[in-house]
Amino acid sequence: MNNLTMPLKFMEVRETVSPLRCVIRLVLCLSWALFLLALPGRGQAPASEQKTITLEELQQMALQNNPTFAQSAANIRAAEGRKKQSGLYPNPIVGYQGEQIRGGSFHGGEQGFFVQQDIVLGGKLGLNRQIFDHELKQAETEADEQKLRVVTNVRMSYIQALAAQQTLELRNNLSKLAEDAVETGHQLANVGQADAPDVLESEVEAQQAQLAVVMAEKNQRRVWTALAAVVGNPRLPLMRLEGKLEDFQPVNPEELVEKIVNESPAVKIAELGVKRAEASLIREKREPIPDLQFRGGMQQNGELLSAPNGRAVGLQGFADVGVRIPIFDRNQGNIASAKADAERARREVDRVKLLLRERAASVVQSYTFSQTAVDRYKNQMIPRARKAYEMYTKKYQAMAVAYPQVLIAQRTLMQLEVSYVTALENLATSSLSLQSYLLTDGLEAPSQPGGMDKPVREVNLPFQMTGASPQQ
Repeated sequence: MNNLTMPLKFMEVRETVSPLRCVIRLVLCLSWALFLLALPGRGQAPASEQKTITLEELQQMALQNNPTFAQSAANIRAAEGRKKQSGLYPNPIVGYQGEQIRGGSFHGGEQGFFVQQDIVLGGKLGLNRQIFDHELKQAETEADEQKLRVVTNVRMSYIQALAAQQTLELRNNLSKLAEDAVETGHQLANVGQADAPDVLESEVEAQQAQLAVVMAEKNQRRVWTALAAVVGNPRLPLMRLEGKLEDFQPVNPEELVEKIVNESPAVKIAELGVKRAEASLIREKREPIPDLQFRGGMQQNGELLSAPNGRAVGLQGFADVGVRIPIFDRNQGNIASAKADAERARREVDRVKLLLRERAASVVQSYTFSQTAVDRYKNQMIPRARKAYEMYTKKYQAMAVAYPQVLIAQRTLMQLEVSYVTALENLATSSLSLQSYLLTDGLEAPSQPGGMDKPVREVNLPFQMTGASPQQ
């Protein structure tokens, strides 16, 4: 059909099917209203029978139930016990002593008791307490870090669950809209205003929308299960979350990276490790100072002063005092090992700072990209796609375009809305990760004090949900 004959046909159609056009306009207007309600932030009322829960309630639940808090408290008590034990004086030795024990008429020999005590010199006990005092501070810093991990993990899981909730709502409403489009297509086909391929294409669109709903439901269940585990209540029933993804404040990623490098608990733990290693080195250097060994007691001497019926020597005392002379063993090996440990601890601080910068780089990249994506989705792409959908709808009402064009515009707008929610989720999680020193895993066990500390763990980076939908 050429352009010259097309207006004539439209004029004929408009003359013969004007009542049908009224029906079409009514159906499309209702569909457009439903579509606007399906968009995020537009009049979505929660189901009256579904309970709601807030972020504050989830955080309070985690602070009460998360098992890592009890582990952190146990680590602190263990460090306090080691500090106390390291400064205790050695116990004395009490025993029996006998020499030249003889029986019969001689009644000879010496028998008695002794007390032995080591006197620690060089302030070694005080240095022991200093070493374990730094270890105690490490355990306390680790406990603070663990609390930050749990709270951040709850907030991270809350953001992901909120995004899954909004995505499911969007998918549900769009699936209903697709079903309405199928019904509209059948009605148009019955009156000869839609071809069979158009009807089939609308049915495929509806099936894809239904499959997307199923995937969104599975994803919401997965995210909720993770959230329930973090708060320490694995049987927490699925509830509606209060809040909006748009409720976040922009941050300066460069400033946050410097704050991470200078103030992160991981850096503080590494710096305390340096102090502990230096205290251990001082202690090893004091080890060659010998302790004073004191031994004394009383004994009964049965040797006769004059034979055979003389008086025995009787009660007598004795005392020994000695020191271990550091001639061969001056603790050289342990001193060299302590020096190496101190050097390793100092290098560990540099390594942790560099590693934090490396890991923060990918989070900063995710934040800046998500920020750009959110801005373009919100201010450019979605408004244009919505306008295009409106224009195609009006043209279809005027019989100027085929119905598949309306479906394509509708699908494009739907994909942009879902991508907008995903971009908001990535932006919020990246921002939260930067503000929380990259500490995001609330179920990671706190490090054991005194062991080889690992202040920067492999699970620090937030994971992103990048599952593709059938329509993307």
